[in-house]
Amino acid sequence: MGRMTWYTRCVVVVLLALAVAGCSRTPPEQRLRETIGELGEAIERRDAAAVEEVLAEDFVGPQSLDRDGARRMAALLFLRFRDVGTAFGPVDVDLQPGHATARFNVGLTGGSGAVLPDSARLYDVETGWREVDGEWRLTSARWTPRL
Repeated sequence: MGRMTWYTRCVVVVLLALAVAGCSRTPPEQRLRETIGELGEAIERRDAAAVEEVLAEDFVGPQSLDRDGARRMAALLFLRFRDVGTAFGPVDVDLQPGHATARFNVGLTGGSGAVLPDSARLYDVETGWREVDGEWRLTSARWTPRL
C-alpha cells in the first residue's frame, strides 16, 4: 500500500509538471524575434507565399506598397536571383501591448549561384508589428539603403 501511495504521488507530480509546461508561453518579444528570423528564412528559401503569410492584411510599405504588392515584389526578386541571402544585424524591439516596433540593419545578397553574389545591399529597416491570436504580423516596413 505504501508503494502505491509513492507511485500515485509520482504520477501526480509528473502530471503537474506537464500541466505547468503546457501552460508556459513564449514571451512576446521572443516570439517576435523568431518571426523576424522566419521571415529571413522565407526570403532565403525564395518563398513568396511564406513572406506574404507574415504580412498583415493591411500591410503598408514604401510608396503605398500593399500586401499583394509586397508578395509580387518578392516573387520578382526571387525570379531574378537564384540565390538570395540575408544577414540581420542586432534587432532593437520596442514592445507595447499587442504592438511592437523592430529596428535593424539587414544585408541582402542575390546571385546566380556563383561563388560571389551578383548584388549586395545594406539597409536600415524599421518595421511595425501587431499581435493577432498569439502570432506577430508585419503591419508596416520602411527601409533605407545604407550603401
